[in-house]
Amino acid sequence: MQPAVDEPLEQLGRIFPAGPFLDRRLGRALAFQALYEMDQGHHPPAQVLDRLAQTFKETSDPPYPPQVLSDANQYAQLLVSGVLANRGAIDSVIQQRAPLWPLAQMSAVDRNVLRIGLYESLYGNATVPLRTAINEAVELAKLFGSETSAKFVNGVLGRAVDATQPGDAKGA
Repeated sequence: MQPAVDEPLEQLGRIFPAGPFLDRRLGRALAFQALYEMDQGHHPPAQVLDRLAQTFKETSDPPYPPQVLSDANQYAQLLVSGVLANRGAIDSVIQQRAPLWPLAQMSAVDRNVLRIGLYESLYGNATVPLRTAINEAVELAKLFGSETSAKFVNGVLGRAVDATQPGDAKGA
């Protein structure tokens, strides 16, 4: 019997149907999984991404075409390396915009979704529109987080982005 796609990958296949920017949406989900495993299990993110890519390759009925998987994996690697390279600054922004939730006490899901959303919002703005970065982070929070994760992520990202806009007179 051929290996089957494990449950999380099967869920991704149902949640992210074919369409525009599928490689980026899937890449964000893969990056989240790698960062989450790094955070919780101390697994090297590159190893997690390689394992996920291998799982897709070994399945008898992959949910995506090989090129989409390849592009998604490349985008996930870009996100993970960007988050890790800027993690200190990103975590500082999270702490400033969510002062009542110390990073160590914050849900690992929320923390890593925020890291991806902030990386794309603050550092990836040339390739990802700001609104898209926030919306995609909120979708990841809905997918992987608790009932309150999406609202929390949206609020923190909104405050962080508002604070970086020049001439913005809005309060938090």
